[in-house]
Amino acid sequence: MPAPTTSPASAEATSARPGRGGWPAVIAVMLGIFSIVTTEILPIGLLTPIGESFGISDGTAGLMMTLPGIIAAVAAPTVTVTTGRVDRRRMLRALILVLALANFLAALAPAYWLMMVSRVLVGLVIGAFWSIGSGLASRLVPEAQAGRATAVIFSAVPLGSVLGVPAGTLLGQLAGWHAVFVVMGVLTLAVLAALVVTVPPLPAQHVTHLAVLRSLLGTPRVRVGVTATFLIVTAHFGTYTYVTPFLAEVTHAGPRTITLFLLAYGAAGVLGNFLAGAWARRAPRATFATAAGLLATATLLLPALGTGKPGALALLLLWGIAYGAVPVCSQTWFVTAAPHAPEAASVLFTSSFQATISLGALAGGLVVDAASTTAVMTVGAVAAVLAALTVMPAGRRPPSV
Repeated sequence: MPAPTTSPASAEATSARPGRGGWPAVIAVMLGIFSIVTTEILPIGLLTPIGESFGISDGTAGLMMTLPGIIAAVAAPTVTVTTGRVDRRRMLRALILVLALANFLAALAPAYWLMMVSRVLVGLVIGAFWSIGSGLASRLVPEAQAGRATAVIFSAVPLGSVLGVPAGTLLGQLAGWHAVFVVMGVLTLAVLAALVVTVPPLPAQHVTHLAVLRSLLGTPRVRVGVTATFLIVTAHFGTYTYVTPFLAEVTHAGPRTITLFLLAYGAAGVLGNFLAGAWARRAPRATFATAAGLLATATLLLPALGTGKPGALALLLLWGIAYGAVPVCSQTWFVTAAPHAPEAASVLFTSSFQATISLGALAGGLVVDAASTTAVMTVGAVAAVLAALTVMPAGRRPPSV
């Protein structure tokens, strides 16, 4: 299997640790990913008011989740390959600036088509920033601290659910959804300032070529990871994108109750993230399958037990723990399947994850418009069960397979 190409200049940089950066830079990168994750999933909590503002259905409004994922899936390999020799610090700054512009554009959008232009920019940032930024921890801190630094960077994913979506939903209720995107734009500019101050020069080290990506896709274990990721992320985003309408229509929860429920879901997601971080490398099959099984249980039972607030809350907590584990499980699967090409593995993880977010949201929207939010929960449960079945036999193979 071909290894990533490394230029002579970057080879010299490999052994050199930056003179500044450290944990402040790690926190800045984490805040960048937090801003990206929050911006990406904000429409989940604002779906109904945005749809009403533009006079569109919940299913059509769900395209705000679909489009960024499609763009991100394409941007991850494209941007990583074409900018492979560009200083990574410059790339991080440029991408966060684009994210700020996207948020301000959404805030000012007078029509739905302009909102979708904003979401195209969001998708570009997601794919490129994730592929570049997720593997930078080892270049910012001493090698002995790289594992902890990576965990801090990826904690931005559940924190986006814990803080971003509930806070955005609450602010939307108080000041309107336009104000939410203004606040996100200002926050993103603050993150840009943090990146400028803390992140040192990061010359390119390993230049990932398309041949490396094609080679990895030929590996059976990587293909299993792609399939399992497709199924579990479809199950989640095909259902969670429409959880706000479900809670309003089936559980009969008011806006404030929905905000509290989403906050509880996000807190459970943080717990799931750290539990999976402790178990995923030691037992990838069991951890991944357990997460998928718990997600299937929550979505399958929600139409029956979620008609009351206690039942809905309990199942959302279970759902949060389950999905909080999914990004860690998926990324760990890809990285352990290709330890010789970590950036290429990160690209495949980002592309498969983001493409499926868009397809899951789209599929869920079709089910919601054709049937109901209750039906979409059942369909999501089936997809989660298939994800569990996919990883179970594959996990018994040696890691090198």
